[in-house]
Amino acid sequence: MKHAKFVSFTAVGAWTAKKAAALLPDFLCERYARTVDPSLAGTQLARFAQQAMVDCDLIVFVGAAGIAVRAVAPHLAGKAFDPAVIVIDEAGRFVIPLLSGHLGGANALAERLADGLGATAVVTTATDSRAAFAVDSWAAAHGCAVPDPENIKHVSGALLRGENIGLRSDFPVDGCLPAQVTRDGALESGFYIGFDIEAAPFAHTLHLVPRVVYLGIGCRKGTDARAVEAAAQAALDAAGVPWQAVKGVASIDLKQNEPGLLHFCENHGLTLTVFSAETLQAVQGDFTPSDFVARTVGVDNVCERAAVCAAGGGALLCRKTALSGVTAALAAERWRASMEEPNGEDRTP
Repeated sequence: MKHAKFVSFTAVGAWTAKKAAALLPDFLCERYARTVDPSLAGTQLARFAQQAMVDCDLIVFVGAAGIAVRAVAPHLAGKAFDPAVIVIDEAGRFVIPLLSGHLGGANALAERLADGLGATAVVTTATDSRAAFAVDSWAAAHGCAVPDPENIKHVSGALLRGENIGLRSDFPVDGCLPAQVTRDGALESGFYIGFDIEAAPFAHTLHLVPRVVYLGIGCRKGTDARAVEAAAQAALDAAGVPWQAVKGVASIDLKQNEPGLLHFCENHGLTLTVFSAETLQAVQGDFTPSDFVARTVGVDNVCERAAVCAAGGGALLCRKTALSGVTAALAAERWRASMEEPNGEDRTP
């Protein structure tokens, strides 16, 4: 679940923050009413902002925009790293996304909060104000990582100048392409959807990496995180899959409390999903069997079956890779690029 922190500065603002937080049931919301809650007396807003910028997906300031700007400015890390930051005036009349409008979803969240509060969303990003295709917003909405966010400016800049941009995809593309997006490979700027982060079909190429790959892991008891890391890297290298594509890690339930595996997942911000031996054995497919593994844990293969199971029956990208007592495999969910209008309406005839 995503994590949000609300901070307010007056009693009226605290009430607005409470109403706004209730509109985000899919977030773990914490509320800090600085002038209302005695326990916050003496705490520093600067320290609050510093911590929230690191551990939150969303920060909502209920008060003056200037306060929010001064609080977060020293801690900005970049377009790909900053959380969504939103300001709501204490009366709840205006909702303003300040940071990470597209990649972090601040624009969409501001519209959602404004709708629930009966307020006005003040969205200032140029592509939104002109109803142009926002490639970074599309990426966020469709579960794609953006490893080179500095190239967003080339794509968005071309669109805002009225120029066309190119698209190349290693995945099926559904629906009509948005206005100004074309399959023309001769254009200067464009975006590529796929796992090859070195691909350069355009002079200015923005890479969108679908996060659809599950890393299946089998390991001995007591295996440390470095060994898991090495085996995972070997599997990714063998398949030509970048880390940005990894959505989660999967294994057998006997490994759900394995310290090295958990530490590895924590290091990469990935969730570990585990399955019983019975569930893994029932997965359909052609897997690499091991009599030893079958005798030990009750299923003939852990890493390949776990990866495929977590990927919803998706295709194996890399079979069992064994290294230093760890086995790793990769499987990808079935995924298609669905092109939509900026307002979210499908253009498919």
